Amino acid sequence: MTAAVAEREQQQEHLDMEQVDRLRAAIGKLTRGLRLSQSAVGLSPSQVSVLFTIVRRGPLKLSEVAERERMNPTMLSRITAQLAEEGLIRRRADSDDRRAAVVEATAAGRRMRERIHRARSRELAQRVERLQGDEQELLWEALPVLEQLAETLAEDRR
Repeated sequence: MTAAVAEREQQQEHLDMEQVDRLRAAIGKLTRGLRLSQSAVGLSPSQVSVLFTIVRRGPLKLSEVAERERMNPTMLSRITAQLAEEGLIRRRADSDDRRAAVVEATAAGRRMRERIHRARSRELAQRVERLQGDEQELLWEALPVLEQLAETLAEDRR
């Protein structure tokens, strides 16, 4: 066991696991709540996630998308085929390796991503507006810590 792992385990022992569970549950509820707003566009959460990754990071090899999305190749192939059928992405053979496929967003895919993004932001803004002034202030003060936590999670998965 490395020193960093041992230190992390020791820190976790001191955390109030009930609070950690509450934080995880709150993040999950927020995420699910925001996903509901995307159902109006007719895409599944997995399709939206793959589309967002391709818009942000593309063009990408399918293997790179699978790694980023932590998705098995069969499922990813099915999802990208559906997105391509909807005209949201393009699939083509990789010029360096004809056995591999590369995907990239179309203009329609970029517009769809923007529409979903705006809908999620509006949905969240409406909920934040319902909070009391001091609750809003606490939320905004916690934002840098939440951003740091999200970045740490993303880095640990790379």
